[in-house]
Amino acid sequence: MLRFSCLALILITLGTKGQPLVNNFLNGRTTGPLIYMEYGPGDDRLGGAKATYLDSNLLVRVTDSTKDDYIIRLSKNHLAYMPRTAVKRDTTTVVKPAYLSNNWRVYGDDKYDYVAISLDERLPYKSVQQIDPARIVVDIYGVTSNTNWITQLSTVKEIRNSWYEQPEDDVFRVIIELNHKQHWGYSIFYEGNKMFIRVKRQPADLSLSKIHVAIDAGHGGDNTGADGTKTKISEKKYTLLIAKQLQETLERENASVFMVRTKDTTLTMPERWAMLKTDDPDFLISIHLNSSNYDTIQGVSTYYRYIGFRPLTQFILDRMVQLGLKEHGNVGSFNFSLSGPTDFPNCLVEVAFLSNKYDEQLILDPEFHKAVACQITEGIKDWLRSLQQ
Repeated sequence: MLRFSCLALILITLGTKGQPLVNNFLNGRTTGPLIYMEYGPGDDRLGGAKATYLDSNLLVRVTDSTKDDYIIRLSKNHLAYMPRTAVKRDTTTVVKPAYLSNNWRVYGDDKYDYVAISLDERLPYKSVQQIDPARIVVDIYGVTSNTNWITQLSTVKEIRNSWYEQPEDDVFRVIIELNHKQHWGYSIFYEGNKMFIRVKRQPADLSLSKIHVAIDAGHGGDNTGADGTKTKISEKKYTLLIAKQLQETLERENASVFMVRTKDTTLTMPERWAMLKTDDPDFLISIHLNSSNYDTIQGVSTYYRYIGFRPLTQFILDRMVQLGLKEHGNVGSFNFSLSGPTDFPNCLVEVAFLSNKYDEQLILDPEFHKAVACQITEGIKDWLRSLQQ
């Protein structure tokens, strides 16, 4: 049984100033950059397993707390954990017994498709990607349906169908079926109390020369990353060298490239994400170098968070192992900050292990950087070709 924290006991006993305590909850609003919910209290070096990233100013109900997190009551049967820094107290909102969905509009503009859903309040949500067929599924917590029609316009190009289900009395499920098998990303945000699910379309031309790629060189500035086991070289220097070589290789193919960093500068994850969100690439490649406590472990690995983004990572890994690197695996559900948002496909490449003497010598070699850039580029081209079949 969950033990109530001192905060929760005080709230239950005393309530809050000027605010009625509804079902022993304290009202709050989400705040800050890269707001996220976690499934539970678990933790590791990458933080707890994240359920989703959220918009700001959503109404949340704090029911308990831990040392670092608030425990949020999403619905009758669902809890989540949020960092204390991501929740500000709301002393003015009176929670209603029920919140309703209203009618939808599904439409497109010159770049995106949208599902616009009118709600009574800005409430939390969680989304998942499904494949075969490709779907986006969004659960909005605390909502009961009063949606009696869904208007879909002919301006949509990526959304095939959209509908809802009510799997629980206070969980409203939105299902969006896509026209293409590849997920190209989506964003969920509110304007007032209206939720928008903005769906990216597959590019009309899948030639690399028509694609816009973002490259993130891991670490930088004060964040040096891992060190070489023999030479003590820093990860931040060599991720940038490889990223710049990848930029050069892609631009020789006439691809458009955005570099998150081009020099040894300190950038936080929220700062990197803000830059990427503004740039809005077709996809992201993050370059890192791996490290282990065991110097016998070596090789290349690729990482993704969401199943709909996996194909890019698999094609790149298939090409990278052709360099003679040992395969360290294709890793899913990876809790890396830049893999968390759903806005566009992303692939984290851990090129090789700085903690392994053999891999470290490869990392030092400029010719290896060129070979890595060529193989990543070929993997991207393989992926794009697969989408034309």
